Amino acid sequence: MSEEAPAWAYERAEVRPSDPRWVVRAQTEAARLTELLAPWLVDGVEHIGSTAVPGLAAKPVVDLMASMTALDTEAPELLVAHGWVYVPPELDNRPWRRFFVKPDQTGQRREAHLHLIQAGHPRWSDQIRFRDALRNDTTLAQAYEDLKRQLSAEAGHDREAYTTGKAAFVAKALQGPHA
Repeated sequence: MSEEAPAWAYERAEVRPSDPRWVVRAQTEAARLTELLAPWLVDGVEHIGSTAVPGLAAKPVVDLMASMTALDTEAPELLVAHGWVYVPPELDNRPWRRFFVKPDQTGQRREAHLHLIQAGHPRWSDQIRFRDALRNDTTLAQAYEDLKRQLSAEAGHDREAYTTGKAAFVAKALQGPHA
């Protein structure tokens, strides 16, 4: 049985000017997720990524992260029943998380991403540290925006290449200002 990939799987990575509606969408989704995932949540639901940084241009996709007691729970089935699409680990290629996409009503575009992360995994604190570094350092945030715009122009058609292109920047930012 082979299923065609959904349209949003091929959606171009386009960086857009900051939009205050992203924060509202993130707050609304985080509140819903906090209720849905309550039996498994440890450190709550966090708004991460570029849409969590005021004034930063970003792909118009809200990234949320939930700290979970375990990755293998009934949560995926519950999330799918509430409009999230599960991306299996063999497609995601990031075994440290369980990844979900929330498509818009047309099914053509992504509205949100959800990263379920095992409580205590270093990726949890790394994501928050990177978000906070961007929030607290306008020079770093501008350099990141510039890189994202460049990657969008060069590799926007290939989301994995776009993401991989940001990895060295993120790693350096996590080392601190003197790295």
